[in-house]
Amino acid sequence: MNWNDLKYFLALAREGTISGAGRVLNVKHTTVARRIEALELSLGTRLFDKSRTGYAMTQAAEDLYQQVVSMEEKVRTIDRQAANQDSALAGPLKLTIAFELANRLIIPKMGEFCQRFPDIDMQLLMTKNLVDLAAMEADLAIRMTPNPPDYLVGAEIMKLHHGIYASPAHLQSRVTKTKVILFQSENKRPDWVRKQASDAEVSLRVDDVGSMAVAAAHGFGLAKLPCFIGDTQPGLVRLDVQMPPSDWGIWILNHVELRTTARVRACKEHLIAVLENQRDLITGNLSNYAPNYVPNDASD
Repeated sequence: MNWNDLKYFLALAREGTISGAGRVLNVKHTTVARRIEALELSLGTRLFDKSRTGYAMTQAAEDLYQQVVSMEEKVRTIDRQAANQDSALAGPLKLTIAFELANRLIIPKMGEFCQRFPDIDMQLLMTKNLVDLAAMEADLAIRMTPNPPDYLVGAEIMKLHHGIYASPAHLQSRVTKTKVILFQSENKRPDWVRKQASDAEVSLRVDDVGSMAVAAAHGFGLAKLPCFIGDTQPGLVRLDVQMPPSDWGIWILNHVELRTTARVRACKEHLIAVLENQRDLITGNLSNYAPNYVPNDASD
């Protein structure tokens, strides 16, 4: 049985005329007549007797009426509960985020949000991988990526900027070949190594940008890092080297098929504000460069 047809039944039973039911439902009277006819056909019984003054319910309709009224109230209760749940700034909220984004940019600025919305159960899922947002494993994702997957939608808040970093002790003590730290996935020497230290020796390979920053701070060599990581890592300075614009950006994402609730929208607005307030850090405008540094074996 189609609930939409039952709405037409209730409207006609209450108004007594096709035109009156149409006004209540904001449809044409022909639509009301057609839906009532379809309902009578599906039930196999006549529901209304037409008279000069309007439509009167048959005994079958009288028997059906209270049951449909009860159904209507249940539907309204569901609608109210859904609306309240959507508008309530309460309940669980799962944010999946990469470690360094969380630790350096987000977590230090989340206290205000948690104090403002104490009934929101904030949960951080710290992972480099995108969890299954469609399966409700998370409500929001913040990622550093050049292009998010097609099944996620959202906004690129800003582009990342990178720099070349090293520890002051490493720069002062370096007397032989330049050393660099690379990712395990970098099978070929990246452009920045070829341009800045063409004959460099790879001292260490890592699979995590946070580990790369720590290794550089402990003297393992030069490392290319996002500015918000390099400039906040104790023991590092940024070389006065111009880096090309990055294809990578910071994105706030949700699944294309998931409707965001009020608490998700509130969190998204807060996260955007947090990132915007740290734009200078993310874009590399807050740094003390290592003055006049040129690698020993820099190419022309």
